Formats: sequence, C-alpha cells, structure tokens
Amino acid sequence: MPAEVESAPRSASRTFHTSPDRKPASPMSEEPREGNPTLDQTRSVTIDALCEHFANDLISVEEFESRVEAAHGASSSGELRDLLRDLPGGDLPAASGPGTTPVPRPAAIPVSAAHVKEREVVVAIMGGSGRKGRWNPARRNYAVAVWGGAELDFREAVMAPGVTDLHIYTMWGGVDVIVPPGLNVETHGFALMGGFDYTADNLHAPDPAAPTLRITGIAVMGGVDISVRLPGETAREARKRRKLEGARQQRRLRP
Repeated sequence: MPAEVESAPRSASRTFHTSPDRKPASPMSEEPREGNPTLDQTRSVTIDALCEHFANDLISVEEFESRVEAAHGASSSGELRDLLRDLPGGDLPAASGPGTTPVPRPAAIPVSAAHVKEREVVVAIMGGSGRKGRWNPARRNYAVAVWGGAELDFREAVMAPGVTDLHIYTMWGGVDVIVPPGLNVETHGFALMGGFDYTADNLHAPDPAAPTLRITGIAVMGGVDISVRLPGETAREARKRRKLEGARQQRRLRP
C-alpha cells in the first residue's frame, strides 16, 4: 500500500510588501473593527459618564467642566479612560448608540369642563391633609393649613381645560404643591415671616396645550413650596435629574 504523503502545513503568517514611499497608517486613522467603538463614540460615552458623576455630586462644577474640556481634546481612548480612572467604576461604561433624552411630558390630563366641580377645600389644622394620585381638581381650589401641613400633588391629576385656581392660606404651617414638567404654572403669593417658593423647571418649555395652574395665597409664619417632579419621583431624584439634564444641555450648547 503506497505510503501517504503528508502535506506541508500552511504558514499562519503572511508577508505584505509595501511601497517604500507609503507610510504605515496611524492607529487613530484606521477604520474601527466591527463591534469596537470609534473614538467619537468613546468620547460621547465618557462625557455621559462625567454627567452622571456630576449629577451624583461626586465631582464639583469646576472639575466637571475641566474634565469635559479634556475629553473634547483627547486623541486616544487611553486619555479618555484616565478622566474616569479615579471615579467610582474606574473605567468606561459600554458604548451606546446615538439617542436623545426625551422631554418629559406633563402628566396632568385635561378632562371635559362639564365634569369639573366648581369648588373644593382642603383643610389641615394641627394635622395633615392632601390630594394625590389620580384626582379631579375643582375649578377653584382652597388649601388652608394652620399648625399643620397639606400636600397637593398634581402630577397625575385630571385637570379641567383652561385655568385652574389654587388659593393657599397658611399660618404656622406649610403647604407643598407638586406639579409635573410641562404644566403651565402661574404664582402670585405673599409671605410674612415665612416663604412662598416656586422652583421652576427651566430646562423644558411649558406645553401651550396643557392646562394652567394659577396659584395665589398668603403664608404667615409658614411656608408654601411649589416644585416640579415627574410622577413617582422624589425631591432628591428630581434634583439629580435637573442637574443631569443641565449638564447634558451644557454639553449640547458647547461650540
């Protein structure tokens, strides 16, 4: 039986001949391999991570701006990694595809004017009272708090079209009003040895089609606080969200 001839193994390496005038391509100019992020994608992920750290109060405003400036000037992934190395996580998160942060829509849903009560009163005297969840505010609402507290949450309220009035009177007490982003809010309040505060949402323009909540009142040795939050969002989460959105808006406005 004839002996089998063993074929010579193929070499795994190949030799490529290049022209002496041709220079080797720079690693930064090579096309990215499939599945590997480009430098611009890595830069975007790095800046998003810096925004998250800034929103979580892990870096100051000055340090955030300095690191974002350095990220825009970075010429390699290693330089971008160095910007996150001393922060929690210590490395780049996974790159994500392009996208935009959705603008929160108002949770207040309009209802037919025929189904709206004309008046409603919420009273808290040496105790607490409030409205939250899905409820139907009247056309004119009154909140009275004396040595007590009241909370009126309009984030899931089914509101009448047009203007809904809220009149607040508090003495040695407090009234908290929570509204969703995008709701038109007008405030006209007076405080004597107290406060009548409204923390507006300046990142998103009010929806012209949304109802309007007009808040007036008097606070004597007490306080009225009007804040903007998403449904189910705590005050701390709202502050973090606004801080994060502000950082991202600053990034978009950067020339």
